[in-house]
This record gives sequence, structure tokens and C-alpha cells, in this order.
Amino acid sequence: MPIARVRDFLKPHGLQPLVFEEKLHTSEEAANKLGVEVGQIAKAILFRSNEDNYGLFVAAGDVRVHPKKVKALLGGKKQKMASPDEVVEVTGFQVGAVCPFALRQDIPIYIDESIQRFDKVYTAAGIAESLQPISFDQLVKITNGIVIKASQED
Repeated sequence: MPIARVRDFLKPHGLQPLVFEEKLHTSEEAANKLGVEVGQIAKAILFRSNEDNYGLFVAAGDVRVHPKKVKALLGGKKQKMASPDEVVEVTGFQVGAVCPFALRQDIPIYIDESIQRFDKVYTAAGIAESLQPISFDQLVKITNGIVIKASQED
């Protein structure tokens, strides 16, 4: 069960996911539920290059990851978002519930600096009904994330 894997991973860090009765289908729904800005709902997007290099990009919910940055980091001639099947295979999570920790495969995690403007953000925590409150510094530390500027404002 993905939520159990996330809980086991987070426990030594003193973190515990929030679990809700209903699924949170969008960043807007999650922000409304928590009473926070959409930007505080961190999104984790798995990209793949044509050379099968994967990278998980984590950014604030109100920005987009710039394609040129993905290309520069993953290499290859073409990059695209991973398919739903690839997301499950690489991360162990369904699209919409991908968190940046407790991943099935060891891949680079790129954390956009857009998240730094918030004291706390909320990442998915393995299932559509869960979120993990976390600070920028905690997120970087527990993921061994690489801080980058990958975003452009929507």
C-alpha cells in the first residue's frame, strides 16, 4: 500500500501524512481543503528523455516547469512527461498522488526554488486522499533533492 510505504519512510523524520475522507483531485481542491494558496500545494511531475533518463521535478502549484530546464537536466533530444504506466513503474504511485520520497526507483529529484517562498508546502503522500505538510529545507534534506530554478510563472 503506497500510504504505508510513505508513512514508514517519513516516521524517522518525525513527519506524518494527513489523510482525508475524500480524494483531492486537483491542487485547487487541496488548497481549498487546507485553506492555503494553490502555490503551497507542491506538484511532483515525472519527466523522461528519449534516452530513458527520468527525473522528478517538484514545484509550487502555481508555476510551470520550463521545458528547457528539463532538457538541460535530463539530456537527450526529446523530453516529455512520463506516461501514467511509467509513473507507477518508476515512482510506485499513481498520477495525482506522486510524492517526492519513498520512490520505487532511485532517480534524481529536482526541487524548484519556487517552493522556498512558503514556510510550509504540502506534497502528495502516496494516495489521492493524503498530503504531507513539509518545509522547503525538510523536503530538500529527506529527498536529497537538487535545488534548481525550473519554473516560470503561470
